[in-house]
Amino acid sequence: MIWYFKASLRQSPRTVLHVKMYFDFLHSESIEDMGYSLSRLEVETGHFDGSSSNHGVASSVHHDRPANYLDHEISQLTKLRSGPHENLSRILPGKKEVPVSTFKMLAAREANISGRGRFSKADCCHVLSKYLPVSGPWIVDQMETRAYVSHFSADGSLFVAAFQGSHIRIYNVERGWKVHKNIHAESLRWTVTDTSLSPDQRHLVYATMSHIVHIVDVGSAATESVANITEIHDGLLLSADNDDFGIFSVKFSTEGREVVAGSSDDAIYVYDLEANKPSLRIAAHNSDVNSVCFADESGHLIYSGSDDNLCKVWDRRCFRAKEKPAGVLMGHVEGVTFLDSRGDGRYFISNSKDQSIKLWDIRKMSSHAARNIWFRNYEWDYRWMDYPAQARDVKHHYDQSISTYKGHSVLRTLIRCYFSPEYSTGQRYIYTGSHDACIYIYDLVSGEQVAKLQHHRSTIRDCSWHPTYPMLVSSSWDGDVVKWEFPGNGEAPLRPKRKQIRRRHFF
Repeated sequence: MIWYFKASLRQSPRTVLHVKMYFDFLHSESIEDMGYSLSRLEVETGHFDGSSSNHGVASSVHHDRPANYLDHEISQLTKLRSGPHENLSRILPGKKEVPVSTFKMLAAREANISGRGRFSKADCCHVLSKYLPVSGPWIVDQMETRAYVSHFSADGSLFVAAFQGSHIRIYNVERGWKVHKNIHAESLRWTVTDTSLSPDQRHLVYATMSHIVHIVDVGSAATESVANITEIHDGLLLSADNDDFGIFSVKFSTEGREVVAGSSDDAIYVYDLEANKPSLRIAAHNSDVNSVCFADESGHLIYSGSDDNLCKVWDRRCFRAKEKPAGVLMGHVEGVTFLDSRGDGRYFISNSKDQSIKLWDIRKMSSHAARNIWFRNYEWDYRWMDYPAQARDVKHHYDQSISTYKGHSVLRTLIRCYFSPEYSTGQRYIYTGSHDACIYIYDLVSGEQVAKLQHHRSTIRDCSWHPTYPMLVSSSWDGDVVKWEFPGNGEAPLRPKRKQIRRRHFF
């Protein structure tokens, strides 16, 4: 560290002063004495100066790591995306401190300790990722029916929420959450199961328990959009031969020319919007396909998850020749409810009725699923029964996942999970809704639960983290859509409500 002082002597007196202030700060006993406030995450988990932490993505003290610490390539990739510059984390020769406090990061930037004179993208992520959206919540909307779907647009300017009572609402986030579009769904069966915004945010597709997916013009002037009355909701017929199935999952491709859907007839459908016809049907699984998504921007790879407990990878470039998946990933012992891709064509996560989230590396996939590997010795249905105690510690004999995250509850409905945003967190976290009316946030590398948000009175099926701001919006079967922020907007948060879990048959 002496070389920093030698270098500083050749700089201006102001730079020398900044360097001296930085090292004086490094040796100060308490940041709290200087009046700097910390985020709830830093206060509650010990992420403050001079303390050790198990939540960081990197640590020089290996024996302090949690038992389920992820020792894999993705942990290094996460560190590169969300870790501070090496010089910023060094406090003594051979000794590092992670996480580095915000004040130390700012002081080091002023002193040009990194030699760049500015924060890198990873430095910014390291600062932002510590300020989790855990304050609040503040009300966005309240409906009389259950909320099933909620997600931000790619740029965060719009927010979509879909409810059981045929309503889909699109809110303009930048205009005080004003309702931008109030859509009344067509061909509603039971509920709106999924929605997806096109990359240009001009169109929205929505699915119900019907074989037809509908597409709506989001950019039109009218606020009220009643199917085929005030506006046309074009129907995308996925199959002309079979109408006895429903759609659980629908996603736009990155370029917006295609839509992929997972269905109750065990199949994956790809619809070509330019040709206005289905381009591919894959007999993908032996049970309902609950979730599908594109692996990356190319659109060549598709991930699918099913009630047959399997995750599969499909390569469209060679599918027509083989008519088989590129690979199969085993590890869950109950049905898969949702998938989320990291966007790199290599990693994705899955939520499951076995009450766990798993992280996958597709390079570990098999050419086919092993046979006769799992026999359930108990009767259980997630739609109205609690998960059996004897099943909680059951492990798959051929588990190919690289990490498992537990603590939340996946019951009654197809609860969703996601990677946290790349821009603000470097995808350092995994978050999910839960049947116990809470939102859980896990550290991807350490596997630890870093936050648990409580407000709702019933199951949280979906939630969404803003792509750039420390804001998370949750929607629940209690009809509430609320936002969590850091540090908040100055308004008084809602009082916690008594948890109410309804014991009924749901899908």
